Amino acid sequence: MYLLVIFLPLFSSITSGFFGRWIGFYGSSFISITCLLSSFFISFLTFFEISLNGHIVYIELFSWIVSDNINIYWNFLFDNLTSTMLLIVTFISTLVHLYSFDYMKSDPHFQRFISFLGIFTFFMLVLVTSGNLLQLFLGWEGVGLASYLLINFWFTRLSANKAALKALIVNRLGDLGILFAIMLLLQVFEGTLDFNIIFSLIPLVNNYVIQLFSHDFHYLSLVTFFLIIGAVGKSAQLGLHTWLPDAMEGPTPVSALIHAATMVTAGVFLIIRFSPVIEFSPIMLNFLTLIGAFTAFFAAFTGIFQHDIKKVIAYSTCSQLGYMVFCCGLSHYNISLFHLFNHAFFKALLFLSAGSIIHAVNGEQDMRRLGSLISFLPITYSLMLIGSLALTGFPFLTGFYSKDVILEISNLFRNPNLPSILGILACWLGILAAFFTSFYSFRVLYLTFWNEINVPRKFTKVIKESSYLTILVLSVLAICSIFVGYFFKEFFLGLGVDCWTNSLFIWPSNNYLLESEFLNVKYKWFPFIFTLFGFCFATFLNLSILKFTQILKYTQIFFFLINKKWFFDFIFNKLFVYPLLTFGYSISYKNLDRGFLELIGPYGLSLLVKKFSVFINFLQTGQTTHYIFFTTILLFFILNCLSLFAFANSHLIIIFFITIFYLS
Repeated sequence: MYLLVIFLPLFSSITSGFFGRWIGFYGSSFISITCLLSSFFISFLTFFEISLNGHIVYIELFSWIVSDNINIYWNFLFDNLTSTMLLIVTFISTLVHLYSFDYMKSDPHFQRFISFLGIFTFFMLVLVTSGNLLQLFLGWEGVGLASYLLINFWFTRLSANKAALKALIVNRLGDLGILFAIMLLLQVFEGTLDFNIIFSLIPLVNNYVIQLFSHDFHYLSLVTFFLIIGAVGKSAQLGLHTWLPDAMEGPTPVSALIHAATMVTAGVFLIIRFSPVIEFSPIMLNFLTLIGAFTAFFAAFTGIFQHDIKKVIAYSTCSQLGYMVFCCGLSHYNISLFHLFNHAFFKALLFLSAGSIIHAVNGEQDMRRLGSLISFLPITYSLMLIGSLALTGFPFLTGFYSKDVILEISNLFRNPNLPSILGILACWLGILAAFFTSFYSFRVLYLTFWNEINVPRKFTKVIKESSYLTILVLSVLAICSIFVGYFFKEFFLGLGVDCWTNSLFIWPSNNYLLESEFLNVKYKWFPFIFTLFGFCFATFLNLSILKFTQILKYTQIFFFLINKKWFFDFIFNKLFVYPLLTFGYSISYKNLDRGFLELIGPYGLSLLVKKFSVFINFLQTGQTTHYIFFTTILLFFILNCLSLFAFANSHLIIIFFITIFYLS
C-alpha cells in the first residue's frame, strides 16, 4: 500500500506519455485522475496510521550501490513528516490535474502535458519518502528535470525556452551543495547515507573538524552550509531566486503545482528533514534566519512593483518561502511545516484563480489592461478574495494560524550567538514583509476587479466564468483556505502532541513556543496592524486622485531599480554568465574543441593525409633529374640514420658528391 502512493503517478505518466495517441483525451484524463485519486486516498490512510496513531514504517527493497565500504539501499521512510507531505502533495496534484482537464483541453499536446504532471508528482513523492540522502537527491534532480519540461511545455516560445534553461541552470548551482554534503557524509559515516543511522550518530561527531585550505571547519556546520545552499537554490531564496518569476512562462497549472506543493517546497522540506543536523550548528541557524528574513522582505517589496498578475503571485511565493526558512532558523520546524502546509492551499487557489482570469480575458496577464472584472467574474473574484485574505494572514483564515505564530516567535528570538541588533532586524523585516504582502495582494484585486475596465470592448462580450469543473476545484481550495489552519492547529502546534518527536529535533533551549503565548499583547497586534496599514495604503492610492503611477514619477530612479528586480539578473550576467560564455566560445570551443582536440583527432589526421597527398602530387614534375635528386636526398637521410655503422660515413660523402656533380 505504501509503495502504491508513489508509483501510481508514475504509471499515469507512462500511460499518457507512451499511449496517449491511442487512448486520447478522455482516456488520459480518466487514467490520470484515477491514479491520483487513488494515491491521495492511500496518502490519507497513511496519514491516519502514521501521524494519528504514532507509527513509523521503514521499507527496504534491495541494494542500490555496493562499492568498497559504500552500501546504499533502496529504502523508504514513512514518518510523520513524510505522511504530512504526502497528504499535501497528492491533494494539490489531484486538484491541479482536475483543473488541467478544463484549462488545457484545447491544447493538441494535452496527453504530453498530463504525462509531465504525473512524472513531476512521482519525483516529488520519491523525494519526500526517501530513506537516505542519495535517493532524496534522485527525487531532487527529477523534480528539476520535470520543472524544465513543464516550463518549456510550449517550446516554440523563445521566452519559455529561456525560462526553462534558467530554472535548470540556477538549480544546478544549488544542487552542487547537495553533492558536497553527500561526499562529506560518506567520508565520516563510513559509506552510508541512511537517515536513521546518520541522525542517531550526529552527537558523536559534533566535535569533528575538517581542514580545508589550512583552516579548520566544524564538520556539521560545513555539511549544514552545503545543505542550505541546495535549499536556497530549490526554494528560491535571496541570491538564487532569479529563476522563480521567469518560471511563469509555463501553463498556469504548472505554476500552481511548482509553487504550492512540489518544487519550491523541496528546499524547506530538506531543511526540516535535517533538523537533527542543523540544530548542532548555531551559526548556520543564524544564517538561515537572516537569509529567510531578507528574502521575505525583498520578495514582498519587489512584488508591489510588478504588473504581471502571475509574477506578483510568484514573488509572493518567494516571500512566503522566506518565512518558512526564517522559522527554521528559529528552530521551530513544526511551525515552518505548518506554514508550508497552509500555504499550499491558498497559493494554489491564487494561481488557479489567476489562470481562470487569464483564460477569460483571452490570455491577458498585465493587470493594467484589466479592470471591472467583478461584474463579469463574480465567483472567481470571491474565491480570489478568500485566497488573498488567507495570504495576508487575515484573522481566523488558514494563513493567520501559522504566519502570526512565526512573527510572534521572532519577537522572542534571543540567541546569544547572534548580535541582538540582527535579531531585531530579522524580526522587523518579517513584519514589514507582512505590510507589503497586504499591499500587493489588494493592489491585484483593485487593478483586476475594481478599477475602470481597460479590456477592449470586443472582448467584454465573451468574458464569462470558467466551467463548473474549474469552479469546483477553486471552491475546494477556498474551503481549505478558510478552515484547514483551524483544524490542524493543534496537530502541528499543540503542546500535548508527541508525534513530532521521531521526525524533528529541537534543542529545548531553542523552543520558544510556550513563551510566545505569553508575549506582550501589543507585540501580538503588530502583524495585524501592519497588514491593515498595507490594505489602507493600497486603498488610498487606488481611490485618491494621486495614483500609484503618478507617485512613481517622482521616484523614477528608485522605481526603475526595483522594477528591474534590483538588477540581480544584470549583475549575475556580468559577473558569471558573460565571462563563462566568452570562455566557452573563445577558449574551450575555438582553441580546445575546434583547435587542439580536433587537430590530434580524426580531423587532424585527415587534414594531414590531405596535405601530404598534395605535397606528393607537387613532387610529380616528370623530370628525371628531379627524381634523381629527391632519391639521393632520401638515400642520404636513410644512410645518415644508419650512421651508427662505421662504414656508412665514407660512402655517404662519396655518393653525395657524385650526385651533385651529375646534377650540375
